[in-house]
Amino acid sequence: MRAVKGLLLAAAITPLLGACVIYDSGGEDKVSVRVGSHTTIASSDDLEVLRAVRFEPGALVVRADSNGCTDASAFAVEVSEGDGPTRLTLTRRTPDACKALVPEGVELRWTYEELGLQPGKSVSVTNPVRLP
Repeated sequence: MRAVKGLLLAAAITPLLGACVIYDSGGEDKVSVRVGSHTTIASSDDLEVLRAVRFEPGALVVRADSNGCTDASAFAVEVSEGDGPTRLTLTRRTPDACKALVPEGVELRWTYEELGLQPGKSVSVTNPVRLP
C-alpha cells in the first residue's frame, strides 16, 4: 500500500517538475540553452566551476563535478607566468558523458613537478569555486 501511494504521488508531481530544454549548437563556439522562456548563452571560453581547490605539499588538489568518467586527464592545466603570482587555469578537455551519480564530485591531483611549479612559489587559480 505504501508503494502504491508513493507511485501515485510521483505520478501526480511529475508534470510539475517538467521543463523544456533546447540545446542549439550549430557548430559555433557559443551554445544557447533555453529552459522554458529563459535563454542562457554560454561561451566555450567559460571556466569550469570547481568545488574545491587546495595545495598540499608537492601537489595541487581539485574537486570537480563528475558523472563518473572524470579524471585528471580530462583537464588541461594552463600555467601562466607574468607580473604577480603564477596563474593556473583548468579547462575541461573532454566532457563527462557518463551517467553515474557522483554528488560529491571527484578529487583530481597534479604534482608541482607535472605543473612545472617550485615549492614556495606564489600562485592563484583563476577558475571560480562553488561554495559548499
